[in-house]
Amino acid sequence: MTLDELGFTQWHQEKADELSPGDFIPARITAVHKGSYEVKSESGIAFAELTGRFMYTAETNMDYPTVGDWVLIQLFDEGNLAVIHALLPRKTLLKRKTPGKLDVQLIGANIDTAFIVQGADGNFGLNRLDRYLVMVHESGSQPVLLLSKTDLVAAEELNAMIQAVQSAYPDLDVIGFSNHADDGLTAVRDKLLPGKTYCLLGSSGVGKTSLLNNLLGEDAFDVKDVREWDGKGRHTTTSRQLIQLENGALFIDTPGMRELGNFDVEIGLSSTYEDIYSIAEGCRFNDCTHVHEAGCAVRAAVNDGRLDADRLNNFIRLQRESAYFSMSDLERRRRDRILGKSYKAIKNESRKRKDSGSQET
Repeated sequence: MTLDELGFTQWHQEKADELSPGDFIPARITAVHKGSYEVKSESGIAFAELTGRFMYTAETNMDYPTVGDWVLIQLFDEGNLAVIHALLPRKTLLKRKTPGKLDVQLIGANIDTAFIVQGADGNFGLNRLDRYLVMVHESGSQPVLLLSKTDLVAAEELNAMIQAVQSAYPDLDVIGFSNHADDGLTAVRDKLLPGKTYCLLGSSGVGKTSLLNNLLGEDAFDVKDVREWDGKGRHTTTSRQLIQLENGALFIDTPGMRELGNFDVEIGLSSTYEDIYSIAEGCRFNDCTHVHEAGCAVRAAVNDGRLDADRLNNFIRLQRESAYFSMSDLERRRRDRILGKSYKAIKNESRKRKDSGSQET
């Protein structure tokens, strides 16, 4: 397999030339295990480990390779083993908040197009879509919305969903499909190009694994039995890996996401909520929060019907969430301490008033 078939471009070659004197060869991370990696180069597949220098200079988990990354390696044992010496710059990087922790989890690198999958049978929601769009726009990848399980809803209901999306995001491609009736699968396949990298994002049970199996033309990935009470299967993927379709397109398989939080996503927010940022240019104050300030053009747009109130509320929620997650540990502790004192003062004042009222009676 050539590097071009793995997605290597002239841009990557230029970055590799800047980092390497020519002693190392480029390879792509195809899977990540605990403490080791699988890499693919023109020499084939090899198991790889990081050099001690690499680990010593890495400051955060953002500095470590993830699936889809390009690295510079040195091969040993007739090409079966490799050592990773350097990580090439990323064209795109998809990440989210680690579930249950205030940390970043890397999903995949150098992804050209991210397919956001929502089930037309009940999983569809504009607020949830907003969260995924913020993440994808921040990464630099191109988003496409796939509405699965179209065979389970009436045509009128499906058209209403598509119209709602196109009303909010006129430039977003929307494709409806069914894994069982073959409806729309051709339109999905037409989006896939050789040497380009794609991924599937969405909640568990929306049909991502079944879609990937359909695109592969075989049941390469397991799907748990469909539950009788809601007709949904569950995604069994727990790790990420890079696979190649017969037509040469590359896919990063991702686990279903039960929690989706975003860190420091100003670019993602501004790309997803271009309408709100445009209206906000008319606000009286540059730091307007669009909540209570006088002269807020955004609130005025809500009042006269030019902007949907739910859309604004979701924007404010995501903006605050991102700001909180992006604070340093020191800033977060300081804020929590101040809030804790405020809550305690309010509670004490409420108790005093209650006691005072009891004594008067």
